[in-house]
Order: sequence, then C-alpha cells, then structure tokens
Amino acid sequence: MIDEINTPDSSRYFYSEGYKESFVKGLPQKQLSKEFVREWLMENNFQGRTGEKIPEMTNRFVTEVSERYIELFESITGDKFMRADISDIVSRIETNCRDFLRTF
Repeated sequence: MIDEINTPDSSRYFYSEGYKESFVKGLPQKQLSKEFVREWLMENNFQGRTGEKIPEMTNRFVTEVSERYIELFESITGDKFMRADISDIVSRIETNCRDFLRTF
C-alpha cells in the first residue's frame, strides 16, 4: 500500500480566505481536495457498492480534477507546476522506470 498522507486524497485543504465567514454562516468551505470527485460520483449514482458501474467522466471533468490538483501543488509548494510533454508517454515511463531501478 502506498501512503498518501497529506495529499488531497487523504486530507482536506481549505482556503483561509473566507473560511471564518463561511463557518459563521454555516456554508460549505472552499477546499482543495478530492471531495468534489466523491460528490460527483454520488450525484451520478455511484457509491462503490457491489454491482454499481463507475460513471464515465467527461474530458471536461477530468481537466477540472487535474486543474485542482495543480492548484493544490502550487499553493503548497509555491512552485509553478510544469506540464510534461506527453507526446511520447511510453518512452517517458520507460525512462522513469529505468532511472528508478538504478537507485537500487
């Protein structure tokens, strides 16, 4: 099992701006986590129960998920996310695997 501590998969990150006001008003907090993916799945009748079919995500929704993860990365690290060239993804994966295996 891969540990996912302090990632948007295991933790919820909230924006400090507007947090107190939303809390006082009982409104949902603006957050950077995968909670919106869980909510989307439930809205599309999927809760992970036996026999349920995972709904197909549109390219637009997948892009939104990616953008939120990039925003989280940039917010936490202070670094600009650099998109990789994916024109030759197979070669990139092979290179990364070889480089990783050299560490042993």
